[in-house]
Amino acid sequence: MNSKNWQPRSSYAFVLLHKFNMLSLSAMVEPLRIANYCSGRNLYGWDFLSADGEDVDSSNGITVPTLAVSTEDVPREAVFVCGGWNAARYDSAVLFGWLQRMARSGVTIGATETGSYVLARAGLLTNHAATVHWHCHSAFRERYPGIDLNDALFVLDHQRMTCAGGVAGLDMMLQEIGKKNGRELAREVADQLLHSGIRRAELPQKEVKSRHQSAVPSALKKVIEIMEMNIEEPLTIPQVSRQLGFSQRKLERLFNRHFGCSAVAFYRTMRLQEARVLLTHTDMSVLDICIACGFASSSYFSKSYSSLFGVRPRDHRTSWPDTDPTPYWPGLSRFTKARISRRRSVESDT
Repeated sequence: MNSKNWQPRSSYAFVLLHKFNMLSLSAMVEPLRIANYCSGRNLYGWDFLSADGEDVDSSNGITVPTLAVSTEDVPREAVFVCGGWNAARYDSAVLFGWLQRMARSGVTIGATETGSYVLARAGLLTNHAATVHWHCHSAFRERYPGIDLNDALFVLDHQRMTCAGGVAGLDMMLQEIGKKNGRELAREVADQLLHSGIRRAELPQKEVKSRHQSAVPSALKKVIEIMEMNIEEPLTIPQVSRQLGFSQRKLERLFNRHFGCSAVAFYRTMRLQEARVLLTHTDMSVLDICIACGFASSSYFSKSYSSLFGVRPRDHRTSWPDTDPTPYWPGLSRFTKARISRRRSVESDT
C-alpha cells in the first residue's frame, strides 16, 4: 500500500479476486517498483482493491490486505482485475458498477489471466480486442462470441489492457514504462529482473504453451499441433501419420519414448482437458461438451473423464470448490509421467 504522503506521477489499482495468481500480480507490480528504484523518482504508485475491502487469499496462500472499491474514486492511470478461482462465474454488482464508472471517467481498464471474464461480464470488452489465458480461449469464445479475442501475450486497445497472465504481465508493464518514461528505463528495469528481452504484445501464447515440449522432436510437435487443431472431429492415428508422411509404428514409438503412452491415450487426454475447460467456463450441456470434444459415446466420455479427474463431468461445474485448500488440475505432464514411471518400474523388475 502507498503512504498518503507519497505522490506518484502515475497510480495503478489492482483488483484482487479470490485465489488470484500471485505471479501474475507480481509480474505487473515489480516492474513499477523497480522503475522507481532505478529512476530515483516516484514515477509509479499502486493500491490493492477488492469488492468488499477484506483480505484476499492468493492461490499460493499469501494473504493481501485490500481497500474496498466503493471507497476508491481517485483518478488512476489504469485498473487491473487479477483473475482468480472460478473467475468465469464471478458475479459482483458492486465491482461491475465500479469498473463501469471508472471506464466512463476515462480510466484504462485492464485484466490479467482470467480477469478478462470479469470485464466481459461487466460489458467492458464490447467492441474491443482482448486476450485471456490460453487454457480457456475456446471457452471464452464460446461464451462471448462478439468479443475480438486474440491469441497474444497482451492486447492494448482503446483504454483496455488485457494480459494472458504469468510473466506476460512483465512484458506488458515494461512496454508501458518504455512508452511513458523511455526505452532506456524499461531496459534497465528488465536487466534488474534478469529479463533478457521485452517480448512484443502480439507474440502468440502457443510459444509459451509449448515450451514443455522443448526436447520433443519437431515431427512429434507437429503431431501435437494437428491434434490440437482437431478436437471436435478427432482424426484417427493412421490419418495423422499419413498427413506427416511416416508410419503409424514410428509415431507410436515417438509417443512412447517421449511421453510414455500411446498416441491415442495422449490425444484422448488432450480432449478431456478441453472438456474440463468447457465444463468449468461455460454453460454448455454435458452432452454438447461431449460432442464438442470428439466423443461419440456419452458413457465413454463420462467414464474417461472420471478416470482422469476423479469426478463425473456433471459434478464438475466449478474449477475448484472454495473449500479446496489448493487448486488441482492434473495435466498432460502428470498423465504421461505416471506412465513413464510405471514403464520404468516394469523394466527394472524384468
